[in-house]
Amino acid sequence: MIDLSIAKPTSFRVNNALANWTPDAAMMAMENSHDSHPSIDHLILLVFEAVLEVVCVSLPGYIIARLGHFDADKQKFLANLNVMLFTPCLIFTKLASQLNADKLIDLAVIPFIFVIQTAVSYLVSICVSKAFRFGKRPANFVTAMGVFGNSNSLPISLVISLSQTLKGLHWDRIPGDNDDEVAARGILYLLVFQQLGQLVRWSWGYHVLLAPKSRYAEYQDETIEEGRYRDDVPRDGVLIPGLDGNVTETDDHNDSDGSDESDVYEPAGRTPVAGTSVASPSDSDDETSVPRKRSAGKHDSGIHSPNSHSVTAGPGDMTLFPRMQDLSDPDIPSGLEGYYVRTCLRIKSAVVSIKQRIVQLSTRAYKALPTPIQSGLARVWGLWLRVYNFLWEFMNPPLWAMLIAIIVASVPDLQRLFFQEGTFVNNSVTRAVSQSGGVAVPLILVVLGANLARNTQAQETSDPEEQQIGKRLLIASLISRMLLPTIIMAPILALFAKYVPVSILDDPIFIIVCFLLTGAPSALQLAQICQINEVYEGVMSKILFQSYVIWILPSTLVLVMMALETVEWAL
Repeated sequence: MIDLSIAKPTSFRVNNALANWTPDAAMMAMENSHDSHPSIDHLILLVFEAVLEVVCVSLPGYIIARLGHFDADKQKFLANLNVMLFTPCLIFTKLASQLNADKLIDLAVIPFIFVIQTAVSYLVSICVSKAFRFGKRPANFVTAMGVFGNSNSLPISLVISLSQTLKGLHWDRIPGDNDDEVAARGILYLLVFQQLGQLVRWSWGYHVLLAPKSRYAEYQDETIEEGRYRDDVPRDGVLIPGLDGNVTETDDHNDSDGSDESDVYEPAGRTPVAGTSVASPSDSDDETSVPRKRSAGKHDSGIHSPNSHSVTAGPGDMTLFPRMQDLSDPDIPSGLEGYYVRTCLRIKSAVVSIKQRIVQLSTRAYKALPTPIQSGLARVWGLWLRVYNFLWEFMNPPLWAMLIAIIVASVPDLQRLFFQEGTFVNNSVTRAVSQSGGVAVPLILVVLGANLARNTQAQETSDPEEQQIGKRLLIASLISRMLLPTIIMAPILALFAKYVPVSILDDPIFIIVCFLLTGAPSALQLAQICQINEVYEGVMSKILFQSYVIWILPSTLVLVMMALETVEWAL
């Protein structure tokens, strides 16, 4: 178990170090300053091994895709399957086994570091865009590439690999710490960063930074002409479907550009809800989601999607689960099957009858109350409906898994039930969930390789602006994501590790995770958003190839070296 208790005060550590300082001690410290990590040559080899492991897992997907056996629909299906099943299993096993109620407090430093990283990347991208003299739309594209880094597939694979190859990552606060515990803690930290990034990516990123061309006033005339003369040619699948999280399409996009709903790629990833239609993987497509609007009259309580801003909360609508639909009787067969169907129908009919009776009684009781109390109850009920709709629009399988994991970790009896060796639940349920979670990372990388195979193929663009500034966009995006944020964040992270008295800042794998995220390539989901909104798709493909194939090895080497030096300096 992790000891995330508050570290000793900084003043104590500094005063203690000064009290014990002597010239001989200083000389010995200089001689032994690099004993905790390998020499530079050996470190290069270890990092190369970690990156090569990622490449080896991704390579089969690349080869199969180049041979034509791994098309976009199959990639879409596997990505959705990973988001819906394997990634939630990974999240649950790693979080629920590592956390408890006391340790959740120390993890509060992660959102603070995330905000700083996001702000630094945002300011850097603005400065780079001004230096390249980009307009608003290309500047927003560079900002999206700089702010939203990959916090799921590649960093998780690197952390797992580095935990097995690099020595000196064991935390002295944990007796008997081992490589598996190091990897589990690294994944835990990454998952928290991932969910924070998902929130911003599919709100600010989708609707503002990577909005369709029609949202910009200076492109209005151009988009009108394109809409007038555009042929109705079906669009290809997304570049990176469903990786690093999940997303569902929104009708807001259709309303803005006038495109037909069949032209918009809708990924799966929404938890199925009674009374709502869930698109199949063939129709739709991982560190969150864009809400899908629902039409009025779809639910028996008259409740609309929060996107429509029309939530009714009349007394006759006060049902706890407003999305339940009335059931229609199917054709009843004969024999044993018919008996089973009739029994189910009787049960459902009884449930519906009880529900209607409860509604009638609650309506009658509501109308008997004084008007001020009715108004208060109506406001409370309206708030409940908004929370209910928000949860079902916002939540997705990875987030549900995180919520369940936090609940299990916060209740010691539940945590022991699931993770104590020898219990029935541990030997059955937990072991099955752990096996499913082990599939998540390899499957992500296989699909990544398949998508990179598509990105290496020649792609033509009909956007004159993209043809004119595409190379400059590529360079600006790489600088904004993989170079300048690392230069600025490195001293900030070092100061945090040295002087902020929070225990996880003493964990070597946490420092490595923070450094990896400062210079990680752009998030894979950005390619999906660019495909949906038709935003510089050719440039996006080149960015993915450059960052994930060309620059990943030197970038990872520099980031790991800086992280290890920071760990040594902060001791």
